[in-house]
Amino acid sequence: MTTQKRIAVVTGSNRGLGYAISRQLSQIGNRVILTSRNETDGIAAKQQLSSEGLDIDYHTLDVTNDGSVQQFTKWLHETYGKVDILVNNAGVNPTTKPEESSLLTVQLETMRSTFETNVLAVLRISQALIPLMKVQNYGRIVNISTEMASLVSVPTDYYPLAPSYRLSKVGVNGLTVLLAKELQGTNILVNAYSPGWMKTDMGGDNAPFTAEEGAETAVYLATLPDGGAQGMFFAEMRKFGGPIQLQW
Repeated sequence: MTTQKRIAVVTGSNRGLGYAISRQLSQIGNRVILTSRNETDGIAAKQQLSSEGLDIDYHTLDVTNDGSVQQFTKWLHETYGKVDILVNNAGVNPTTKPEESSLLTVQLETMRSTFETNVLAVLRISQALIPLMKVQNYGRIVNISTEMASLVSVPTDYYPLAPSYRLSKVGVNGLTVLLAKELQGTNILVNAYSPGWMKTDMGGDNAPFTAEEGAETAVYLATLPDGGAQGMFFAEMRKFGGPIQLQW
């Protein structure tokens, strides 16, 4: 299959923020590859978006599994021959576990599994798909982070300590900077952003904003013009009425 449309891959996109990002990217004319670990949930999400007249494809993907990523990459190469946009949305947040209130009580296994999903999986899928971007010298990579990962603000912020989640997102920020540095001189732009506190399964019903609002900055970064931002960390656009860079 060939297409003149941009091909956008969104990880963990069968619900919540990833689902909202997929919808918005498709609404502006991209073909979106919706992915999820659970095939039943993913197909249901794909069918719902397709029923809205959106251009959505689907493939199972477990970003923590080498075999799954290899199979997905092979399918992408054979089906589309390229990838234009990668949104690394899949992630976990064990903040609600009691031991996550302190570095003195956090379980190392929780820390390890959180890093596996939130950091190493981002690197794994990026390593796999960047070659498909280099072929055409075009790519936009968006990594989902959080303001809680800003080291500058940690001493004074009001967020919970949440060591596993915070440190994993510090890792995402570091990965973003290093990857952007390595890709300097190419037309592959890599940035991170904080979507803020949203009404999702992860954020809960008390959150002040919707996943659709949280998706706005992802779409902005996924569609940057050539020569756009590279290796930067952005706040959610709704907070400031436009793209504002955060301090690392």
